[in-house]
Amino acid sequence: MIVVSTREFRDNQKNYLDQLDSGIEILIQRGKKKTYKIIPVTNDDTLINKVEFFAKIDRALKEVAEGKAIEMLPDESLTDFLDRTKGSI
Repeated sequence: MIVVSTREFRDNQKNYLDQLDSGIEILIQRGKKKTYKIIPVTNDDTLINKVEFFAKIDRALKEVAEGKAIEMLPDESLTDFLDRTKGSI
């Protein structure tokens, strides 16, 4: 882990971004009381804001209430469930 000031980071961004790409964690210290962790975004990351997140939950709850959900059967394995619902979801 590396801790740098905002000025140091700004002056040497490429160097620190290269280190992030190689797996080194970077903390940027701003003043005496604020510190920020910078991490690379990967293909597995999903960026969604709070409003969109709760809107998706509300839509899903509405679909369940309308009977549009597909439930796993008792004692059904996840693999069997996914095979049974292919194309439905």
